[in-house]
Amino acid sequence: MPPTSTAIRRTVEAYLGRHPGERDALAGLLSALGRPVDATARTTLPGHVTCSAVVIDRQGRVLHIRHRATGGLKLAPGGHIEPGDRTLLAAALREVSEEAGIAPGALCLTRQLLGSPIDIDVHDMDANPSKGEPAHRHYDVRYVFYLVGEGPPALVLQDEEVSGAQWLPQPEVTSPTLRAKLLAARLDGRPEPVNASALIHDGRGRYLLHLRDHKPGLIWESGAFALLGGGCTHDDQSLEGTLLRELSEEVPGLRLEDLAPYAVEEATSVDRLSVPVQVFTGRWRGNPDRLRLNEGVLLRWFTPDQLDRLRMSPATRDLIHRHEAESPPGDEPAAAPATWDGGSRTVLVGVGVHLHIQDDEGRVLLGLRHPESRYAGDTWHYLAGRCEQESAIDCLIREAREEAGLVIDPADVELAHVVHVVDTPGGQPLMQLVFRARKWEGTPEVREPDKCLTWQWWPPHELPDRIVSYTRTAITAIAEGRPYSQLGW
Repeated sequence: MPPTSTAIRRTVEAYLGRHPGERDALAGLLSALGRPVDATARTTLPGHVTCSAVVIDRQGRVLHIRHRATGGLKLAPGGHIEPGDRTLLAAALREVSEEAGIAPGALCLTRQLLGSPIDIDVHDMDANPSKGEPAHRHYDVRYVFYLVGEGPPALVLQDEEVSGAQWLPQPEVTSPTLRAKLLAARLDGRPEPVNASALIHDGRGRYLLHLRDHKPGLIWESGAFALLGGGCTHDDQSLEGTLLRELSEEVPGLRLEDLAPYAVEEATSVDRLSVPVQVFTGRWRGNPDRLRLNEGVLLRWFTPDQLDRLRMSPATRDLIHRHEAESPPGDEPAAAPATWDGGSRTVLVGVGVHLHIQDDEGRVLLGLRHPESRYAGDTWHYLAGRCEQESAIDCLIREAREEAGLVIDPADVELAHVVHVVDTPGGQPLMQLVFRARKWEGTPEVREPDKCLTWQWWPPHELPDRIVSYTRTAITAIAEGRPYSQLGW
């Protein structure tokens, strides 16, 4: 199934966040994405979305091919989106594989752009009577990839569509908009890690492994035991920052000692791209059953002799055996598990933000969470999120925009209630901040359908039965003028 208009709009809006001056140029694309049509279908007129792959070799040169359909113009490999393309990026990878014979595994993302497009080009296409196509417009979304190998690969050109290929220096790239962005990004063609993982050990021969959710095609290393960690974001200042952010999102309360870079390993993404991963080592001696796991199925300690019984990648298994050989277990006693309830170590309290807005009739906005959501599936909840490296109000404003398309001025926000929550016995305590927005712009719409199915206004005295317990508590307390409540203690 091709990417939805909602998913494409998120990509375009993120791109416009980096290039706000192009909003007028992309007005036609945004209009197409707002219509009840498939914006990726070549039959959608007056324009539709296409994808291209900008492949850069170790010398910083960019692959161009001569498309027969364009009279031999030198362009980046690309074309129309097919029904089997899961994402725009997957469509670009398929096109470069078909037209130039470069497999996804020979490519990786760049640290500067990650999975974001470098350029969205708008160009007019002449009528093609032989295919029954009138003149129309292409909105070409362009992704950058580096070659993993040292030298250029042997190209296998698609003869019926491609008449030749050439590697051009970046100042000679034929597209003016792409050329300008490539030169500004200073892309040198040399791969570097874009993911960070933690090889966690207790110093006594045990290793902490994470059983990932079994969702083939959606989750990296689906259904396997793996290291904790994940991919970089544009906001991460370093790979260590990436790892610490990922750990705080996946397992709040897990604090590692002696964190240090260990090795760079190669993995494969769900799109079959090569993924350079910076692996860090860190020591921890706690009880994983006392941690709150937000992603995946479970955390467990294993000794190296147990690894052959687990479903896991050979690379991860080899990495653990290598670390075991280089770092024999010590004879020091195990430390006490990390605790927050009077034990020997302190775990920081997590912070969440929530939006409380009411319409002219006094009704409160709630969202129905997706049934497969890791938290409160098929349950009504505030628009909410976890604070990252940002202030609580900045987080609230970002989440409102990303989840529901609402624009809120910080001056119109005030703290309405605080709920101190422990959701599960032994779980991490959470400080849930509920902010009231006096004004906002926009009508609530589902921007993240994988998290929320619908938004609805509810009278405070007629709330749905399936509602997050502390959300109900907060709504009642706000109506009664109480600033603080606590649950689970």
